[in-house]
Amino acid sequence: MVIAVLAACTTAPVPNKADVLQSPDGRLEAQFLIYPDGSPAYALTFDGKDVIKPSKLGYNLIGGMDLIKGFTFEGAEHGVIDETWEPVWGEERQIRNNCNEMLVKLKREDGVAMNVRFRLYNDGLGFRYEFPMENRLTYFKVADEITQFALTGDHTAWWIAGDYDTQEYNYTHSRLSEIRKYNAQERPYNASQTVASAMSVQTALQMKTDEGLYINIHEAEVLDYPTTNLELDDKTFTFSTLLTPDAEGVKGRLQAPCNSPWRTVQVCEKATDVLASRLILNLNEPCALEDVSWIHPTKYMGVWWEMITGRTHWSYTSDFPSVQLGVTDYAKAKPHGRHGANNENVRMYIDFAAENGFDAILVEGWNEGWEDWFGAQKDYVFDFVTPYPDFDLPALNKYAHDKGIRIIMHHESSSSTVNYERHMEAAYNLMNEYGYDAVKSGYVGNIIPYGEHHYSQPLINHYHYAVVEAAKHHIMVNAHEAVRPTGLCRTWPNMIGNESAMGTEFRMDINPGHSSILPFTRLQGGPMDYTPGIFEQDMSITAPGETGKMRHTIGNQLGLYVTFYSPLQMAADLPQNYSRFMDAFQFIKDVAVDWDQSIYLMAEPGEYIVTARHPNYKTLNSGRLKGTSGAYDFAHPGGVEKDVWFVGGVTGENAKEVEIPLDFLKKGVVYEATLYADAPDADYETNPQAYEISRHELSADSTLKVWMARSGGFGLSLREK
Repeated sequence: MVIAVLAACTTAPVPNKADVLQSPDGRLEAQFLIYPDGSPAYALTFDGKDVIKPSKLGYNLIGGMDLIKGFTFEGAEHGVIDETWEPVWGEERQIRNNCNEMLVKLKREDGVAMNVRFRLYNDGLGFRYEFPMENRLTYFKVADEITQFALTGDHTAWWIAGDYDTQEYNYTHSRLSEIRKYNAQERPYNASQTVASAMSVQTALQMKTDEGLYINIHEAEVLDYPTTNLELDDKTFTFSTLLTPDAEGVKGRLQAPCNSPWRTVQVCEKATDVLASRLILNLNEPCALEDVSWIHPTKYMGVWWEMITGRTHWSYTSDFPSVQLGVTDYAKAKPHGRHGANNENVRMYIDFAAENGFDAILVEGWNEGWEDWFGAQKDYVFDFVTPYPDFDLPALNKYAHDKGIRIIMHHESSSSTVNYERHMEAAYNLMNEYGYDAVKSGYVGNIIPYGEHHYSQPLINHYHYAVVEAAKHHIMVNAHEAVRPTGLCRTWPNMIGNESAMGTEFRMDINPGHSSILPFTRLQGGPMDYTPGIFEQDMSITAPGETGKMRHTIGNQLGLYVTFYSPLQMAADLPQNYSRFMDAFQFIKDVAVDWDQSIYLMAEPGEYIVTARHPNYKTLNSGRLKGTSGAYDFAHPGGVEKDVWFVGGVTGENAKEVEIPLDFLKKGVVYEATLYADAPDADYETNPQAYEISRHELSADSTLKVWMARSGGFGLSLREK
């Protein structure tokens, strides 16, 4: 009797292996499975060992129907993709898109058709649901997507808590079994946040098995569909998709023919291979724009950090506790004297940027409405076209252009997306009129339409609408507080930057090691406007009366210009602070922001990253209106083009010494190298501004030993002699 009961409890349905797909190198194998009740599933192995155990596929729909069982396997179509494409900007000149593909066709007796397309690369799997036109389903609403990732054990993970509105959290490094323990305490206050569930985490989720295999779960090409979190069953170590609901609780309003986003499982033997993976980009569609000549990488400064630190304000006056645009008369207001975006201050930034070879400056707080912009959930909060009395838009734009500097527009929506769309055409037209070709948009606070989330389907559509409309005006977009990217920059390369993670603006709240995790997680889907380059860690010096100290060295900030990829790269600190460290600032002036080759030399999430990059010479000067950039000048001393490389490194909580092989340099060529490194006594807590600059002659046969402090780093420039 006991034996019989035990057997009944342990017997589980065994799926049939309907078809298999192998990666081009044969090491990864994806299996499509069908259970006896017609439930579809998949599994993934690497070198014959399980990575993802049999995991369910399907949907629950609103209205009682499910897409979980009753399916018949109608066959599969197999194919091969092997192409090489050139990004408009990126970490390398060319990207190979090579995978094997399998389209699984499923049908039910009730007329429902659901296909699953798999693409298997040497570094991972992508799969998505496809609903064809010939289908009982035409318009349908999603209650839940039932996609599982059944892992093989209690892996180590680098994760942030699941949320429908923000990714601005520090990462937790723990076992999967510890997510329940730490999840609630890893949710500090944010201007907008909604807990997805107590056992949820966000993607991209980086994991490492006890055997040393790196596994990353993410998604690609999220369009007209909500973003997903991952909910963990910590008894079986199985993650399930947890889609962001809209204001009515619907987790997707679909109309056939349509596709879901790609679900991705990256599998790498080395941490450096994770950084080199282009899985997410390759799963997106090719560039949708015929003319991309107006899109260019940009190195910029900005009237921004002084507001973040409290040195100055975005607002113009203290006279108005309530602002009604078109009614409130700013001409009669008394300035409070701390408005950052004033004519004199902006000219100072323009001068400093021009003198030091930058391309542009960002100016925030230039437009009316900042006195009551946050906290009231106002609909009509900004009009994006009316400047404050002390910001002379035409004159400042001319002043900047005369010096070869562009001004980057700022559109803070205060999360009133309906208002932003109402004014978007006029706002973009104003930019065209005055020669602005890039905008930083912002989505601080709770979303309007009321009840929506930053990651729900309507907001995904809004962000995409803003990018598409901007492209019609030849405008590049850098969206902050929006959804984390999923590779759409391949299709829409005017989406030149995103924040969508805890960036420098969080100052002393950023944990040491944060910047050595983000390239494995947030940056897998696209570049991040992290806004590095903070040389003054003590907030009381930057903004007298403020408190707190950031936890990094100057060497760390220099290293980020190489370890973090972004074609829109900021030197975020004040000109006054840079003026005290002009010898170290030289590296920021010299470093490129766009690359034709990247080599990830050594890495471990949360501990260290060392990366070498070779510039894309075609874009070294593309951001300047006239004159030459600092990066161009470094690569062309005396007007003669030289071969140059940049190497950067960052650490986490622990110091580390590395030996860097330089065999990527041209053979037989001597390079003049300048190393900007942490001093021997540097430490993020006790001596964060201690650095040493040394010069060397190096070649491809050389090895360079560099010590990095806790939360430290280095920058290395190499130029052909």
